[in-house]
Amino acid sequence: MFRTFKKLSTLECLSMQILPMQINLIPFSTIATTKSINSKLHMIKDVPQSDVPKHSRIWNEQEKTKFKASWVPSPYPNTGNILNKYKKLSKFRLTSLVVITTMGGYVMAPASFDATSFVMCTLGTGLVSAAANAVNQYHEVPFDSQMSRTKNRVLVTGQITPLNALGFAVVSATTGLCLLYFGVNGLTAALGAGNLFLYTSIYTPMKRISIANTWVGSIVGAIPPLMGWSGCTGTLDTGAMILAGVLYAWQFPHFNALSWNLRPDYSRAGYRMMAVIDPALCRRTALRYALVICGMSLAAPFFNITNYWFVLESLPLNIYLCYLAYKFYQKSDSGSSRRLFRFSLIHLPALMLLFLANKKKWYFNNTIDDNLVNNEETYIPLIPKTQSISVKNVISVPVTVSGS
Repeated sequence: MFRTFKKLSTLECLSMQILPMQINLIPFSTIATTKSINSKLHMIKDVPQSDVPKHSRIWNEQEKTKFKASWVPSPYPNTGNILNKYKKLSKFRLTSLVVITTMGGYVMAPASFDATSFVMCTLGTGLVSAAANAVNQYHEVPFDSQMSRTKNRVLVTGQITPLNALGFAVVSATTGLCLLYFGVNGLTAALGAGNLFLYTSIYTPMKRISIANTWVGSIVGAIPPLMGWSGCTGTLDTGAMILAGVLYAWQFPHFNALSWNLRPDYSRAGYRMMAVIDPALCRRTALRYALVICGMSLAAPFFNITNYWFVLESLPLNIYLCYLAYKFYQKSDSGSSRRLFRFSLIHLPALMLLFLANKKKWYFNNTIDDNLVNNEETYIPLIPKTQSISVKNVISVPVTVSGS
């Protein structure tokens, strides 16, 4: 009798202790269940299949899990601002830099400023750049996942599906090229389409084939100021090539310094970058093109792009870039490469501002240098609107009229 009472009291005590534990474990019941299931599955997998009779419960579980690929959910839930995700997909900061160089090319062109074509050129270039970056990330998902710098991109983490990324790229490219063609001119649209093809179909796959990808990528970076220039004038001349040359040369000290500290990542992902394949060439190229930027800036006044004050104002900026490039060439360590990369981010906007501040001539109206309009062989005198019509205002000009 005493033993029975003792058992009951022990059970009651245990139940009183277990009930609070059950209440505390209710919020974590899903996790606990998942863990128990996973532990059971691991126990089932650890049992040698030769010791398990066929068509038993353990044998059936082993057969089910044999062909199942392990699936790890994305660390980023599918929540948050959708606009921020597409900004990351379009590489918003890189696209902004492309747009700024396009605006610089438009304003530096020797023609009058037209607000409508300026806005159309800016928006069109930005959309084409966003489309190119989206396609680039779509192709490089397997490789971006292996790099510390790119492993958190929206396509790698599953925040945006590949289908949505391609849809965004198609819509952006189509809209951007239409804006450039119908709102600006055909030459600017052709440059935009060519740059889109060059970046997505040549530069992106070439990154895993040859170190020449850096030179191709520099051409991609040099085209936006040409788009701005052609958007304003409809043509390309020597001044446009000077601006494009500065942008082309700037890519090398900027990217070579960036890639120097990312060599383990690039090597792991299989990218054939100059810093990985030929480090000495990487250092020499950065210094060489820093000197090219200095030379291009010195040549700008001689092609009537800027005044001669531009040479004096840009010289300290360019000399310091060359100094940092030389230190990178000499030391080749993480500190010198990091200083060169950071200064390159300041150097380009500052140099573009100096170009604008020292522009040779500003065109505010559609002025005509000559006061005569040439219509084949007939010259008609133009009379200024501010003066009254009189015999004194008429200039005698011979008129040639072909006979019938």
